[in-house]
Amino acid sequence: MEGNMEGSIVRVTVPAGAEDGYEVRIGSGLLARIPAEVAVLLPGARPFVVTDANLREAGHLAAMAGEAFEDVYSIDPPGETSKTIETVEKIIDAMEQKRFGRDTVVLALGGGTVGDVAGFAAAIYKRGVPCVQIPTTTVAQADSAIGGKTGVDSRLSKNAYGAFHNPVRVYVDCATLKTLSERDYRAGLVESVKHGMIMDAEYFEYIESHMDGILARDDAALLHLAEKNCAIKGHVVAEDPKEQGLRRILNYGHTIGHAVESLSGYALLHGEAVAIGIVGACRIGEALGTGTGETTSRARTVLEKLGMPEAIEGISKEPILDTMRRDKKSVGGQARFVLVRDIGETDPAGGGYAVEVPATVIEETLSELGAG
Repeated sequence: MEGNMEGSIVRVTVPAGAEDGYEVRIGSGLLARIPAEVAVLLPGARPFVVTDANLREAGHLAAMAGEAFEDVYSIDPPGETSKTIETVEKIIDAMEQKRFGRDTVVLALGGGTVGDVAGFAAAIYKRGVPCVQIPTTTVAQADSAIGGKTGVDSRLSKNAYGAFHNPVRVYVDCATLKTLSERDYRAGLVESVKHGMIMDAEYFEYIESHMDGILARDDAALLHLAEKNCAIKGHVVAEDPKEQGLRRILNYGHTIGHAVESLSGYALLHGEAVAIGIVGACRIGEALGTGTGETTSRARTVLEKLGMPEAIEGISKEPILDTMRRDKKSVGGQARFVLVRDIGETDPAGGGYAVEVPATVIEETLSELGAG
């Protein structure tokens, strides 16, 4: 992965295996540049914008283009409950009704739900059209907009439908993070914590020591987080574009996290659920003798400073176990876990990517986390 600074913009190229790589542009106040730059990137392409009501209210669409884009679809209601195959069908219907063809470029302006849904629609529309990801939340800028994963949830599990469809470009405008609610902003930072825990102890230490600036949304802190997240995520997906090995470490905290998120009816935000999952993974590592109490303590301290929940409330163990059996890392119907030995170092057992854990340890961990 290569990167360089041009003016106030950091440009990072993410290789994509045998496919062409793509560029991530990181900076503050990038939205207004996008229409002209996309026109140069894809001459003659017809832009179709997918966003949601929250983004319209925040003014991001107006900042990006004013009234320049005629074709805009707003996901309603905003959020995870609209991350469904029905929403994808509505987007495709809207493009068909306006006679969009293979010359379409989908612009995904929003958070993780917008990026996943719009990216999936682009992946399957007319057998695939280009997509530009424009993430506007902490979780999307840290994780979901980079790497080409797209998809939607089924009634039973997260991301049951999906496809790998790399964006042709990603714009990370850190200024958009200043419009987020405090809860959304803090929850999204859990993905940054995850990156430090699985791969970069120095980055984790930066988060520990710069928490005040991060929570204050200091410009320098936001830019540093974006650059480090892009570097870590970009390295991992370049090494393993289709999630056959190394890329599985990005699911750290997500085995329990995805289960409690969906079973909460999405009352828990993604980052809040993953925070619980990270603590659970730390406790499992301790129980297996591969993790340490110090790692658990440092993780919990950072997550507490972010205001993340520490316990599972109102959900019993059996539905969690059943949902985890449908997790994408499961083998033979048994959940597998990403574990860390120390901050920045995954557990080498099973490559650290999909560790088999005895059922008794999982059940004891869920009880410790508060599951009934």
